[in-house]
Amino acid sequence: MPNVSLPPKQSRFVEEYLLDLNATQAAIRAGYSTKTAYRTGADLLKKPQVLQLLDQHKTERSRRVQMDADHVLQRLGEIDEMDVVDILDDDGRVLPIKQWPKVWRQTISGIEVTEMADGSGEGRQAVGLLKKIRWPDKQKNLEMVGRHVYVQAWKERHELSGGVTLTHEEALELLS
Repeated sequence: MPNVSLPPKQSRFVEEYLLDLNATQAAIRAGYSTKTAYRTGADLLKKPQVLQLLDQHKTERSRRVQMDADHVLQRLGEIDEMDVVDILDDDGRVLPIKQWPKVWRQTISGIEVTEMADGSGEGRQAVGLLKKIRWPDKQKNLEMVGRHVYVQAWKERHELSGGVTLTHEEALELLS
């Protein structure tokens, strides 16, 4: 697979980083000091050979799972188009799950069903069901779309003399 040669600790960092894309945690799991893991992780992500190995691993993973940025963006678009009317009948009752559109069945975060009753003991009678359906966070979904396509609506940028453009975080780091 990848033909980039790195010291064992850096190779381990790459493997760990691919698990959750968290450089600090990856550095810790790879055996770097907990006290300096934040800085170490950031430094490692600036090394060309580390970036090259990460790219190779990501490319191979995309091939393996047959997913790419287009697939992810398509799914995000489907989620954005979800409409609660698609899972309700004409009287506003929730349809049986088998009748829901596929995107709903694949995307909801959870369903909670609670039986509602009147009375207690032997005189208790079921009067209905309370159904709570948790669907994806639409705002987070749009933020993900905005990062995927060149909208960059949530990235604050600063212009410096010489035409260099930095993100807000990069500018703060330079100023500190």
